[in-house]
Amino acid sequence: MSTSVPSTMARARGLVRFDPVQRTVHWISAVLFAVLVVTAIPLYFGSLVGLVLPRFVVEQVHLWAGVGLPVPLALSLPGPWGARMRRDVRRINVWRREEIEWLRSRGRTPLAADKFNPAQKLNAIVLGALSTIMLATGIVLKWFSYFPLSWRAGSTFVHDLVAWLLVGVIAGHVVMALRHREVLRSMVCGRVSEQWAATNAPRWWREVITDPPPASDG
Repeated sequence: MSTSVPSTMARARGLVRFDPVQRTVHWISAVLFAVLVVTAIPLYFGSLVGLVLPRFVVEQVHLWAGVGLPVPLALSLPGPWGARMRRDVRRINVWRREEIEWLRSRGRTPLAADKFNPAQKLNAIVLGALSTIMLATGIVLKWFSYFPLSWRAGSTFVHDLVAWLLVGVIAGHVVMALRHREVLRSMVCGRVSEQWAATNAPRWWREVITDPPPASDG
């Protein structure tokens, strides 16, 4: 049997955009983000403390959800199972001149998008940067005795400010996902139609059909 037959059959099902490892990391991270937001509300608004759980319990859940947030991503990168994840991290960190121009024009200039368009790349970078700041300031606030007083005072302000920014970015991410159902579906089932890829991510589509990436069938 020709090796092109399985490839054609797989493409009829759609193209693999995210493999099981990537989808698992995404949804575990989403749950942890949700836990962080929900537990942050009573900690920020003191009058709500104790309505459901004691403050100590809420603090502990918030703390360990935050500490655990980078773990799924860290575990997904090494080894053969992380081939697609590593490839996508490289995509996000490589910017072409036309992508920058597309951002500057707010999407008005023509662009043959890669797997992720510039707005998606920027969203991932901002989320990563804000999450890192939250983790660093959270560590200072929890284990304050190891840090100078000026660090503690600054960390409280930065942690609160960045928390609001992070909630805004996540809310925007959710809204955009709901508006682009095929992209959202790809984070559930792993695949997008070849027509969608050819229209919305033509550079990635050409890459996939000529040189399929490693990892599972999704």
